[in-house]
Amino acid sequence: MAAPMLAPVLVAQLLLGQSLPPWMTGESKPEDLRISLVTFSPGDTLTEWWGHTSLVVEDTRLNHGRLYNYGMFGFDGGFVHRFIQGRLEFWVSDDSINGTYRLYQYLKRDVRIQELNLLPEQALQVAKALGTNVLPENRMYLYHHYKDNCSTRPGDIIDAAIGGQLHEYEKQVTNLTLRQHTLRYSMVNVPMSLVLDYLQNDELDDGKATFRQAAFLPDELERHVQALQVKRPDGTVVPLVKTQWNFYTSERPRPPDVPPNFIPMIFAVGALIGGLALALGHFGRDGQKLPRVVFGLLHMVLGLGWGSLGLFLFLMGLFTNHTVTHRNENLFFISPVTFAALPFGVMLAWGAKRAKPMLKWTWTILVATSVLGVLVKVLPPFNQDNWNIIALAMPVNVAFAAVFWLDQRRQNQLAVKPSGA
Repeated sequence: MAAPMLAPVLVAQLLLGQSLPPWMTGESKPEDLRISLVTFSPGDTLTEWWGHTSLVVEDTRLNHGRLYNYGMFGFDGGFVHRFIQGRLEFWVSDDSINGTYRLYQYLKRDVRIQELNLLPEQALQVAKALGTNVLPENRMYLYHHYKDNCSTRPGDIIDAAIGGQLHEYEKQVTNLTLRQHTLRYSMVNVPMSLVLDYLQNDELDDGKATFRQAAFLPDELERHVQALQVKRPDGTVVPLVKTQWNFYTSERPRPPDVPPNFIPMIFAVGALIGGLALALGHFGRDGQKLPRVVFGLLHMVLGLGWGSLGLFLFLMGLFTNHTVTHRNENLFFISPVTFAALPFGVMLAWGAKRAKPMLKWTWTILVATSVLGVLVKVLPPFNQDNWNIIALAMPVNVAFAAVFWLDQRRQNQLAVKPSGA
């Protein structure tokens, strides 16, 4: 949900930031202020998948306007450390309205504008809140993907201006969990979506999301604002949106209303990897070098990829503020134990005799924890919706363990055959 960190936008921000806007100096008359919610459709990169939101303030008499963007962040030297720790700071900027619209048009992302139907004093309250938030001493905030981002902050400002009516409306419940809302947008890239799904625990599965929870997505906030009827102090009821129009409409398809079901496809991938393991085990059972080396390489890939992922999740759960990674049931299926497949895979490819028994017990442990991870789902605390990960990892763990148990069984049969001849 972060805005692209491009030089023209930053230059415009710096130029605008040299002086206070008229609504902060008393020059603006409340009746001349126009407030708009702007929604930008999802883009191509991970930070852009979720879309983006900004608020625009315009003084129609003084012909002055600014766009307030809560999605700014920087890739400085401490970015990775702060991100891993769950302490990533974003900031709000005031940018050129037309320049920002043109930027998103260039990126081929929708620019959808909703002019809000606010009373003059409400418009001034929004304008002053934005003008205050962008000041250097106020502009930084601790980012949270679901609770505090570029969409939730504008929603909070609008809600404050209309006396809490937006959040009251958003007490309604959607028909999806937070995880399902996330998958609607992330499934544009299935591998990365699975990584995100793997890293996030059952905080996303605690019942159906409310409208307010779903408003971490700019598209959802846009829908709520569009649907809301606001009661004014005189008792009249008016729509919150006065007018709406599109500055630019892209050809990108909108995210689906429900996430696609990729479990059959994911299971097929897991079964394919497991089937490859069984085939390599079968053809390499008499010591053929090529199947053994390929099987060792396959272990190395899984050990490095899945093992590193498991170790990363384990450490994040212990030492970071990313609560969404804590107590994660996916560690039953892809865990730091998987990392052992890397060195033992090297040994297997090299032909070391100790590799097979070590790998047998590595995969046996993973099968045991996987079975346990499924069995505990009958208990209420284990309600994580992680069937995508189960569908991928379970056939792999079972098949790899089966290769070594079948190999040991065959070796035992060969060992007793001469004495029975």
